[in-house]
Amino acid sequence: MSKTISPTTGKSYGLQRVCEVWSFARSNAYEQRRRSRFSIPLEKRGPKPAVSDDALLQAIKEDIEQSPFQGEGHRKIHARLRMRKELVVGRQRVLKVMRQNCLLSPYRSAQSKVKSHDGRIITDAPNIMWATDGAKIQTVDDGWVWFFGIIEHWNAECLGWQVVKKGDRFAALDALHAGVRTIYGSIDKDVARGLELRLDHGSQYTSDYFLQQTRYLGIAPSFGFVREPETNGVVERFHRTFKEQIIHGRVYRNIEELRTEVDKFIATYNEYWLLEKLGYRSPKEARQAWRVTRAA
Repeated sequence: MSKTISPTTGKSYGLQRVCEVWSFARSNAYEQRRRSRFSIPLEKRGPKPAVSDDALLQAIKEDIEQSPFQGEGHRKIHARLRMRKELVVGRQRVLKVMRQNCLLSPYRSAQSKVKSHDGRIITDAPNIMWATDGAKIQTVDDGWVWFFGIIEHWNAECLGWQVVKKGDRFAALDALHAGVRTIYGSIDKDVARGLELRLDHGSQYTSDYFLQQTRYLGIAPSFGFVREPETNGVVERFHRTFKEQIIHGRVYRNIEELRTEVDKFIATYNEYWLLEKLGYRSPKEARQAWRVTRAA
């Protein structure tokens, strides 16, 4: 730094003068000189963490390999390391190690402008509002088939589902009947009175047959706003997870093969999928905790 020759005096500029001109602390200059002289690698100052970066990286890789899901973010991995492996590390450190080793979930899609939505669709207790929607999936032998799911707004649990060739009002109702049987034990008249069902404006849900049958069960239809999918965001978010985990990048031969995989995924999702809004618990863990609280 001080080896530059002054054209006026023919002498090297002093370190103090150079640091003043560059607004650079002399202590930093001396430290860099010392490190370069003794080839001391730059390291983070302060006490060493109890878990090294190498050990943390190995734990992260093991967690990713053991998880039944794909593309999970650093928050869920950090939660599992902390709660299930009792590995006390900071979330930002997990993010740093995953980023340095290219383990972060890829950026999925361009984000649109956030709409102003003042309503709150997450409930504070179960069986206040459910949601339903359909999704089309292509198979080799059977062509396009339909998946219908029933999702609890409170803990995002999939309560009922149906995979069929023809996605009509009857198939949509079959999925609802499956959810009602799961929670209420039957599909008798008024068995689910007080429950609301969030719907979009698809032909299956606006049909007289579907609406009459939901009212028979005691369920009140609650339609989302047109062109505002966030009002049905719980089931839309479930569908994104569903497609990322078992649809995208997969080829299914026929409807039976797809139905088998859906059955396995729903069971795994309800049991193990961690959600931030539930304190990084799975839907079933949240429901079990709710039952314990209610019984106390």
